Amino acid sequence: MRRIWILCLSVVFFVACEADEPVDHSAATPISLNVPGKFPKVVIPTDNPLTAEGVALGRRVYYDRNLNTKDKGRACGDCHQQKTGFASANEQGQLAIMPHANLAYDQYFLWNGSKEGSLEGVMVFEIRDFFEADLDYANGNEEYRRLAKLAFGHEEISYKTLGYALAQFSRTQLSGNSKFDKFNRGEGTLTEQEKRGYDLFFTEDADCFHCHSTVLFRDGDFHNIGLDATFHAGNSGRFLVTGDSVDIGKFKTPSLRNVAVTAPYMHDNRFATLEEVVDFYSDQVNFTEFTDPLMNHEGGINMTAAQKEDLIAFLKTLTDEEYLENEDFSNPFNSPTTDR
Repeated sequence: MRRIWILCLSVVFFVACEADEPVDHSAATPISLNVPGKFPKVVIPTDNPLTAEGVALGRRVYYDRNLNTKDKGRACGDCHQQKTGFASANEQGQLAIMPHANLAYDQYFLWNGSKEGSLEGVMVFEIRDFFEADLDYANGNEEYRRLAKLAFGHEEISYKTLGYALAQFSRTQLSGNSKFDKFNRGEGTLTEQEKRGYDLFFTEDADCFHCHSTVLFRDGDFHNIGLDATFHAGNSGRFLVTGDSVDIGKFKTPSLRNVAVTAPYMHDNRFATLEEVVDFYSDQVNFTEFTDPLMNHEGGINMTAAQKEDLIAFLKTLTDEEYLENEDFSNPFNSPTTDR
């Protein structure tokens, strides 16, 4: 546990060390964040205002494979692909990664929440420690230097420059225009089956709403949902961060937004389909001393086949096609006019 805290402190310390960089946003183009209706307000830090140039730089960082010295040839966008809601992306679908959507509201990152704090802090960590970004490459790239000069007032590119730009881009990745959202805003309707699934979701009948709460469809907390009966290093979850036995088997609640396209499911990809997930909650929950009290249905919620179909129909209304196809979030290097 001491090692983990040292790592967290090193992230904070590194950002602080670079805080004296000359920063001037006056040449940048301010932009407003398009927050979906009924979503909470997004807090934007004063030291990293949202600008067109900062977002553009962050978008390049998200997709630029040349930045990665630790694992050459891979960028954020290779594992977090837009067509799968910025979730698992390899051909076998075997990457246990959380989707990138609505990160602007997060405080804890990764399945066990081992990274905690601001979006800026965690993105500096990603750039410096996870990807070990090649600063020589970035500083030798004319477009990087041009955007950095406009966005931050200096051409010299540091880990902080790249991390703050990546935070700006990530803050724009808001998903909130699904069929459910339109229904929720009074702009559309649900089918009778979807309405039945809605009622199941938001009542004790399916009991989903306790953890997948608020318009974000997540509660920002950690839970042991009864996936396992015994525990080891691979499935201890939050316990590996806190060292507190009450956290054994707890993992961060993932958002259910775009859940129909983010398979496989759970922290270890054990379920390949939504049907398998619903079957688990219905009939396969393991009850141990560490299982969350919210999972108070002995063995599961015992749904009928028809109820399972209704619930899945509702879950599919959470797919935000606009988000999955928004060119603002797409790979800029797919354009023939973009120089990598």
